[in-house]
Amino acid sequence: MSNNIRVFLVDDHAIVRSGIANLIEHSDGITVCGQAGSLKEAYVNIKSSKPDIVLLDIKLPDGDGASGCREIKKQNPSVRVMILSAFAEDSIVLEAIKAGADGYLLKSVASENIITGLKDVAANKPALDPIIVSKIMSSVKNKQPQDEFLSPQEQEIIELVSQGKTNREISEVLVLSEKTVRNNVSKLLKKLNATNRTEAAMYWQRMKLLK
Repeated sequence: MSNNIRVFLVDDHAIVRSGIANLIEHSDGITVCGQAGSLKEAYVNIKSSKPDIVLLDIKLPDGDGASGCREIKKQNPSVRVMILSAFAEDSIVLEAIKAGADGYLLKSVASENIITGLKDVAANKPALDPIIVSKIMSSVKNKQPQDEFLSPQEQEIIELVSQGKTNREISEVLVLSEKTVRNNVSKLLKKLNATNRTEAAMYWQRMKLLK
């Protein structure tokens, strides 16, 4: 990822895009590399714009953010996606996370939190609105197998995952091979019934709150 974080905006409201673009352009280390008002337009322009992150609305004229996120990541595997939405319904949030979203913030969030969220996502850390976390805890709790037990090493790994560390960084901290860490992370995701690292991190944060 480049030193200057490149962000591509996808929102069907031009005034919203303009406001976010202005916010980003006045922030250090981050810039807008492109914009689109629909998923179709986004698919065409993201590849040539080469963004690090796509900031994606959840409701668009030609589709929803979850399917858009899935397609964007399919076409551009290295690109990260952060949802910025007015909707906080459990089903919508979980669908976006299952689609591979690296973050989910509400449009009601403070402006500085959008910048912080983008920088967290760029650093491979999940960016989740506090309101989102509290709302979906019960959904995550109900869908996770409660009789699963995490070994001490698994707990160490998932804690580091929740801190946004890469497999290489985890291998250095735990003095394990990167391959071993990669295999253990894959097993963890399967054990927790999580589709990606963000969902696993959410599960672990919830477990810590319940301790």
